[in-house]
Amino acid sequence: QVQLVESGGGLVQAGGSLRLSCAASGRTFSNYIMGWFRQAPGKEREFVAAISRSGDNTYYAASMKGRFTISRDNAKNTVYLQIYSLKPEDTAVYYCAAVPSSHPSVILTARDAYDYWGQGTQVTVSS
Repeated sequence: QVQLVESGGGLVQAGGSLRLSCAASGRTFSNYIMGWFRQAPGKEREFVAAISRSGDNTYYAASMKGRFTISRDNAKNTVYLQIYSLKPEDTAVYYCAAVPSSHPSVILTARDAYDYWGQGTQVTVSS
């Protein structure tokens, strides 16, 4: 089992940037595909971005391309989500998620594909 703890959220003005972090513990981090999801009030949890075990493959939701960057540091057991040019509609709880994989370059985007979830970090963007 792997435990995930997100950090880095907060209140920011529109146009600002944030870097979210997700620290993993419990198992070999490099064996896991990592993903970021978000859930706004009254909405379904939606996919944001995912990164393969090795970090050589990333994928973004179409609406997230250009302003979101996912990365990972397997030596630090951490995955990151950099968000640029924040908009009020980015306001949500951001969750990281993990699923083990035997393939170093595979990524997954479906919420139900992930086995482990963090508690989330709140991002609030003011206009």
